[in-house]
Amino acid sequence: MKQTKIIATMGPASSDPKMIEQLINAGVDVFRLNFSHGNHTDHATNIINVRKVAAKLSKPVAIMGDLQGPKIRVSKFAENKVELINNQTIVLDTAYTDLGNKDIVGVDYANLANDVVSGDTLLLDDGKITLKVIDVDGSKINCKIIQGGILKNNKGINKLGGGLTAPALTEKDLEDIKFIATQNLDYVAISFPKDAADVQLARLKLAEAGSSRAQIISKMERTEAVFQNILEIVKASDGVMVARGDLAVEVGEALVPGLQKKLVRLCRKHHKISIVATQMLESMIEAPVATRAEVSDIANAVLDGTDAVMLSAETASGNFPLQAVETMARVCAEAEKMADVDLESKFVHEKFANTQQTIAMAALFSAYHLECKAIVALTASGSIARWLSRVISGIPIYAVTNSIESFQTMAMYRGVSPFFLKHKATESSEHAKEAYDFLHRQQILHDGDMIIVTMGEKVAKVGGTNSLKVVTI
Repeated sequence: MKQTKIIATMGPASSDPKMIEQLINAGVDVFRLNFSHGNHTDHATNIINVRKVAAKLSKPVAIMGDLQGPKIRVSKFAENKVELINNQTIVLDTAYTDLGNKDIVGVDYANLANDVVSGDTLLLDDGKITLKVIDVDGSKINCKIIQGGILKNNKGINKLGGGLTAPALTEKDLEDIKFIATQNLDYVAISFPKDAADVQLARLKLAEAGSSRAQIISKMERTEAVFQNILEIVKASDGVMVARGDLAVEVGEALVPGLQKKLVRLCRKHHKISIVATQMLESMIEAPVATRAEVSDIANAVLDGTDAVMLSAETASGNFPLQAVETMARVCAEAEKMADVDLESKFVHEKFANTQQTIAMAALFSAYHLECKAIVALTASGSIARWLSRVISGIPIYAVTNSIESFQTMAMYRGVSPFFLKHKATESSEHAKEAYDFLHRQQILHDGDMIIVTMGEKVAKVGGTNSLKVVTI
């Protein structure tokens, strides 16, 4: 059983209920709704379909809404595209409203002319096209084409080195947050946060919209985020996504692998979720098999300790969405076998933050030395399961809950297998027996297995885990 979780982006290739079922069975743990595409009606239909299929399969599946953020784009061209020639010039005009041509095109971000100066480098279409700013004249940004090519309608603009002042949450994002709250999604990914204040604002807006449980994933895409405010963003978030596409455009592709490893380490250190995303199986959009480089990319992310790896166009619009998930699941499972487990050193300098972390670490340490078959965590909120997932131990963690929301949320936690069980017991010892009897009937636990059980004195009390015991089935 793989421990690293797989996130699949929904789109035309993955929205049919039959395909959703196949993807879940192949290893998808979280479905991502990309709010850069589609409308609320489309997303609502996808949410209903995922929830129905997951319930049918009795499997934990989380849903993450990914906000578009301040995507700065060129407007449209008269011929839908133009060819930009090296060393020629083009004007980006924030006030231009007509269809563009090879000489001029509008930009949908009014402040771009205030954010750039002569000598700045602008990267269009994910870095495929490079422009150098000659000068700025009012709303007009006069540019020299350094690296040309075909530029199509609505392609994105990034500034090398960062510095664009666009807010992380746009008016569209605020409307999408309201929708997300009505749909009770498990996770929300915010695009282009530059500091902790952006994360805190998103959390506030979610709460105002009525969502008290959605966890916030910050997408690390801005130069300021990774070089100036990396620690404060990690601490303010529930998790971080290494969004390698826009990040590479802003900081340069050579820096991304090192930043990826740093972010995964920081998330582990500060007990946050980490996600590695973008082009993990890019070739499988068109081909049924992965390249060796892609396989190594996934395996290295797993060995670094990421909680989840993500597929984007591979499952949203690719020709082989099922094969992509199957490949990713297979690579994750094999890489996990090679992971180093050293719980001794983990506890030498660790200072526990609260009772739940103390119980979680004690359970892991005990299970490791007693060579227990598993840890069974009785949880209402899923909090103890999250603490258990923060240490890569190789020990199966079975989180049993009577909350359907916690059941779904825990689908993101590395190494955690959530189970939904409506308990009847009122005493904690009886509740524990219900849980491991249930797992025994599922043939997950067997006669003679030694396990660690974590629980609270009061059944179903949120945040109440305060004890553990060793049990032989």
